[in-house]
Amino acid sequence: MKKYTLILFLFLGTFGYSQNWESDFNDAKIKAIKENKNILLVFSGSDWCAPCIKLENTIWKSEDFKNEAEQKWVIYKADFPKKKANLLVANLTASNKKLAEQYNKSGNFPLVLLLDKTGTVLGITGYKNVTPQEYIQIIHSFEK
Repeated sequence: MKKYTLILFLFLGTFGYSQNWESDFNDAKIKAIKENKNILLVFSGSDWCAPCIKLENTIWKSEDFKNEAEQKWVIYKADFPKKKANLLVANLTASNKKLAEQYNKSGNFPLVLLLDKTGTVLGITGYKNVTPQEYIQIIHSFEK
């Protein structure tokens, strides 16, 4: 029994340290205002866009990014998967499409925007073949 309890705590602990991507953009804006943070908005094609997948694996999953994001930004990923098994619920798909109409009219993937807490674009980038630390510096350069 103790063994199962330990496994359960270890399993739950991995979720506790994972990134805190917001699941609703309106909630992200409210949190940004409340915490006086900028919003990092990422447009991604998580199951078909090779550069999006590279960003996920090299930048978003890095400990450096996780730590910086936790302290500095509210993060939201507007995902546009294509595989049937990965499709989002209808209301989230609609919300992401609405965000794309406002912030990603040209349909670029990946597209990374830093917004202020009111939703004004401070800077735009995409995939860069750089270290997580360098990518973080690119994002911070938009804040000036």
